[in-house]
Amino acid sequence: MDKSEQRVTKVALGVCLGGFLFGFDASVISGVIGFVSGKFDLSDAQVGLLVGAPTIGGLLGGLFSGVVADAIGRKRVLITLACIYLLSACLSAWAPSFDTLVAARALGGLAFASLSIAPMYIAEISSEHRRGFFVSFNQFAIVLGFSAAYFANYALITASQSAAEWVTFISLDTQTWRWMLGIEVLPAAVWLVVLMRIPETPRWLVLNGKTDAGRETLVWLQGEDNAHKTLQEIELSNHHEAPLIERISRLASPALRVPFFIAISVGIIQQVTGINAVFFYAPTIFEQSGVGTNAAFAQATWVGITNVVFTIIAMLAIDRLGRRPLLLIGLTGIIISMSVVSYGFNQATFKVDTAVINELDITDRAATQLQPIVGKTFTSDVAFKNALKNTLGVNEAREKESKIIAAAISVNAWLVLIGILGFVASFAMSLGPVMWVLFSEVFPNHTRGLAVGVATIFNSAASFGVQFFFPLQLSTLGSSVTFLIYAVLGVIGILICWQLPETKGTSLEELEKQLA
Repeated sequence: MDKSEQRVTKVALGVCLGGFLFGFDASVISGVIGFVSGKFDLSDAQVGLLVGAPTIGGLLGGLFSGVVADAIGRKRVLITLACIYLLSACLSAWAPSFDTLVAARALGGLAFASLSIAPMYIAEISSEHRRGFFVSFNQFAIVLGFSAAYFANYALITASQSAAEWVTFISLDTQTWRWMLGIEVLPAAVWLVVLMRIPETPRWLVLNGKTDAGRETLVWLQGEDNAHKTLQEIELSNHHEAPLIERISRLASPALRVPFFIAISVGIIQQVTGINAVFFYAPTIFEQSGVGTNAAFAQATWVGITNVVFTIIAMLAIDRLGRRPLLLIGLTGIIISMSVVSYGFNQATFKVDTAVINELDITDRAATQLQPIVGKTFTSDVAFKNALKNTLGVNEAREKESKIIAAAISVNAWLVLIGILGFVASFAMSLGPVMWVLFSEVFPNHTRGLAVGVATIFNSAASFGVQFFFPLQLSTLGSSVTFLIYAVLGVIGILICWQLPETKGTSLEELEKQLA
């Protein structure tokens, strides 16, 4: 690796810390749900709103971030997003009410715009032969953030059960969820400091009339010879800055139909196959398989590890195999894995007997209330949950549901775990990194910021739908049907991705000509 490539690597690693923050912020809520559901007495819809709140902010961030990035530069936008992450983490940890917590989480969602701005930045500083690899850094950082959140949650919940004096002193035993949310302050502060030291992208500089500064940055990033060639290509593709209304009107031009079809279809497929249901509700899913709360948090860490390993595989393969083959391979794995999870939950049975009641830490009153269903075998998780609500009441059933399910369920928990890990592996080597690479590649230089922002809105909207409706799906459709739906949507995804063109090994300027 020469000095120029080392510089690109360092800058890309610094920029993609925003991906780490997204992964941590989005996934840390998986450990918080159980605590705040009881504290604030939340319904399924409120749980969905809490989990999906950042995505609402992300919709707004995606709508405006591209326009702002084109106007003031990629670097300044990224610095602003780092400040928002920092503020959101502080407010979330302090939140005295459910409404405040939702608002703080939604504020942090504005910073999710880093998901589109960071890949755009990295693509604009990378050579065409290594662009897929470098842009994949952002996805790798995302999965590291997911993993870090799972491990942090597991470590905090384990420590909170300790009798050590320091646990009581910092209120970790009584305010565990606040520590889970507040620890995000550390990576947010680090990212803010790192962003102060990176350059603006040469493509933005040149397209905004700062040719000398753009040339200087290109030479630093790519070396004298490569910089001269790249500068010529940028200048040839330069559509001089137009008013905002004119740039928005360009989005409807025939030349952008194929880029938008690629970006929007892949962006929606990435979400509707269920990835954020798994990432944001991992402990909840594993609790449904009857392993108990602590074991559920422990199994969630395996989701993070699997995600990291297979994202590395994708990074090494994306510029060799190409984008389209990875999508098709990954979607095939998603279909198989979600079908396995659906089958595993479909075979589950639920039965409360005297031994189960003795095992549960419940009051005599609750034990008496459960008597009408003692000895009955339920083959549907929906029917069993409804029976619990009818006997215990809605609030008490919600509070004790996970413990009762863990004691009453008979299911092949290993089959469910293998299916979930297979799904995460398939996603991590395909839809995860490939979508962001395609977002950064398929749009022309002069509309990239605005167009990526529009495409991100569709991705965020699909993400919010999955996050919001997942608790409702579990309670009304059941686990088996919910995961089967994701498998069917994976089949639709394969049919769409089969039609996509390949973009590997082609410069951004050449792709602009081809896709137009």
